[in-house]
Amino acid sequence: MAKITAAEVNKLRKATGAGMMDCKKALVEAEGDFDQAIEILRKKGQKVAAKRADRESSEGAAIAKVNGDNTQGVVISLNCETDFVAKNDSFVKLANDLADLALGFDSKDDFLAASIDGMTVADKLTEQTGVIGEKIEIGSFERLNAPFVGSYIHAGNKIATLVGLSANVDGAAEAAKDVAMQAAAMNPVALNEEGVDQSIIDKEIEIAKDQLREEGKPEEMLDKIAQGKLKRFFKDNTLVNQAFIKDSKQSVSQYVKSVDSSLEVTGFTRVALG
Repeated sequence: MAKITAAEVNKLRKATGAGMMDCKKALVEAEGDFDQAIEILRKKGQKVAAKRADRESSEGAAIAKVNGDNTQGVVISLNCETDFVAKNDSFVKLANDLADLALGFDSKDDFLAASIDGMTVADKLTEQTGVIGEKIEIGSFERLNAPFVGSYIHAGNKIATLVGLSANVDGAAEAAKDVAMQAAAMNPVALNEEGVDQSIIDKEIEIAKDQLREEGKPEEMLDKIAQGKLKRFFKDNTLVNQAFIKDSKQSVSQYVKSVDSSLEVTGFTRVALG
């Protein structure tokens, strides 16, 4: 039987993130062959992943990243089963490393097929499932392109947002961050009225009419009053029309125009966990 040194065990631990005892067992089984030991640990990860495939992974870390010239951004969530794992420094580092890598890809499938540490992202997630002992997966993958993209990650990595602005002007960075914080805090359903799904509009009108009927309002007045309530819904639930959280006397759209008269919010994306 090959003699396994502490240095070899430590090297394998650094390469895989697996525990010391797991690394030692893998090296013993591989008779000291480093590459074979890595493969043994990966297979262990696959076995754990198979056992935990039906587990719910609603905890994790939501991370937003923006490229160097602030024209592209990505938000991913690295999901796990427990908040205990989600708060682990090495888990958060992995989430950040994966988000950095995700910036270079347009779709979740392409990202999962990308290379990291000599394997695909998908295989890395399987490996880490074995290392951590919990189901680990990419939950959300959202991209945003704009003339200027800003980001915000809420404390604890539970909410991450991106906001796109129509131009890279003086003050764009602060404005984009402020609006990204707004999106994180207020959870708008859409950018503006045009972006609200018709099914949501129909549901809101129906709710309003039901409430008005209970109040005894005549049937012929319901449509007109319901439309008024719908306008209020748009004001409260679409990003550009919401009252700005730092100054409720102006809307988000008005705030952005105070930075530059031609500036507009062109898009946003929000990922939340837990």
